[in-house]
Amino acid sequence: MRILMACAAFPPFIDGGGPISAMMVAKLLISAGHDLEVVNVAGEDKHEIYDGVPVHRLKTLNIDWNYRLPRPGWKKLIWHALENFNPRAYLVMRREIRRFKPDIVLTDSIENINVATWAAAKRSGVPVCHILRSAFLLCWKASMRRGDDNCVRACSSCQVSSYGKKFFSRYVDAVIGETDFIIGRHTEHDYFPNASTHRVPGAVPSIARSEPRKAPEGPMRFGFIGVHDPVKGLDTLALAAHRLVNDPNVRFVIAGSAKSDYSKSLPQKFPSENTKFLGWTKPEDFFPQIDVLVVPSLFREPFGRVVIEAFAQGVPVIGARSGGIPESIDPGKDGYLFDPGDDKALAGEIAAMAAKPEAIPALSRAALEASRRYEPQKIAALFDAVFANLCPDLVTPAEEEAEPRQARG
Repeated sequence: MRILMACAAFPPFIDGGGPISAMMVAKLLISAGHDLEVVNVAGEDKHEIYDGVPVHRLKTLNIDWNYRLPRPGWKKLIWHALENFNPRAYLVMRREIRRFKPDIVLTDSIENINVATWAAAKRSGVPVCHILRSAFLLCWKASMRRGDDNCVRACSSCQVSSYGKKFFSRYVDAVIGETDFIIGRHTEHDYFPNASTHRVPGAVPSIARSEPRKAPEGPMRFGFIGVHDPVKGLDTLALAAHRLVNDPNVRFVIAGSAKSDYSKSLPQKFPSENTKFLGWTKPEDFFPQIDVLVVPSLFREPFGRVVIEAFAQGVPVIGARSGGIPESIDPGKDGYLFDPGDDKALAGEIAAMAAKPEAIPALSRAALEASRRYEPQKIAALFDAVFANLCPDLVTPAEEEAEPRQARG
């Protein structure tokens, strides 16, 4: 099957987990035998093979493309207005569809490449499948947070500023979300009225261990890895660390960094007696240094990829009941859950695990078993099942089919 994969961002431009996830999907589908080309927006117009993936970089379709860089308020307003429908993007993407002649247009996030892509594909008679990575279609900040709180629903200003995104979602034929949570966030606001919805979690490149971890002989090491931002719940973890400062069985290991005053202040938030900061660290170097991963996010994570990355290393996870995180954790089997922001509950879970180091091998074994649900060939089969629903004459459904969770229209 020929797949034109239009991405909001793609490596080497990395502004978070989205571009990395897009690269993983592209490689997954190419390995499964699909003829795929990525189209994304960058600073220049060029064709290249990037890490084995054919990519066509387009010059910006909006007034600029790197929305992570500082810019004046008037530019932000124009950029967001055009994200509701960009005529230039419509014309360019119609041209790209005519050039590549795809069987399916797959959009992975939609910033910059624009919702106009969906209209261009529909006008060209090509089915559209969209992968949700964030709440950008619902909220101009993509976070659905106001101040220090999560929004229960999209506020009136976000609904008004996202009208075009919602309108053009009617041209999408299938929606993929890594969790039921992120799918539900959109369907409850009546997005994608004519699309079937499918839960297809992210994939792990490889299972890093064949044997479960042994019980720690010294203090149990509880780790965090990721961007140092208040929404990641680091303040909650710091308060839990203070509650356990006199527990000889507990240590904390913090990896990751950010160029911010908040990141620089973190060593002062945690007790030095039981906390070690590693700075920026590769995951493969980080996970051998911990026994349990803590994911204390206050932000409602669309998926929480770090959970399955830990599982692939045989590391059990204590996660917040936040967004899609609970969908990956089986409490008491491969980890535990606590309410986001509840440092007392988190400290209790940590202390209970540290008091029973003999339980780590069983938790680690279950984590490894859970990670096998995310093996590339199994995730590829789920994608093929979605594509088979869109183009039954072109794809033979894989043995493990992803049944639509919802079909309307």
